[in-house]
Amino acid sequence: MNSTRVEWFVSAPRPNVFRALLDARSVRTWMVPDGMTSRIHEFDPRVGGRFRISLTYDVPTAAGKTSAHTDTFHGTFVRLVSDAEVVQNVEFETDNPSLSGEMTITYSLIAEPGGTRVIARHDNLPPGLSPQDNELGFRMSLAKLATLAEQAGSPKA
Repeated sequence: MNSTRVEWFVSAPRPNVFRALLDARSVRTWMVPDGMTSRIHEFDPRVGGRFRISLTYDVPTAAGKTSAHTDTFHGTFVRLVSDAEVVQNVEFETDNPSLSGEMTITYSLIAEPGGTRVIARHDNLPPGLSPQDNELGFRMSLAKLATLAEQAGSPKA
């Protein structure tokens, strides 16, 4: 099984980043690669809590993992360490055996001068999921997470 690991610096304190990882409205905004829209079906951010999310391609020619144009996945929150770590088990809803299997996503938050270093790890990628595509999507999502967390700390005009 393959893994991807992406680091991203966020110019915001760890609590801002941690909140964005666990708030359904925030997740709907940042946990979606460019060219897709997100729908949160279920989101219970506590250890043992479940989530279910669909990502739909904006262009109808793109192929989804669950249906013609949609990737739906579900999972559970395995570990939550306040302002430091979020661990999730995730699985695509698919009939394609090369995309099946439980994956683990870990977000580690490290305080650094001026903000937070996010280390995002996606382990046990199924063989049908390209690590390069997964990394690209991860980078797009983390850029959006950074923007969201940085705006959360900005004074309101």
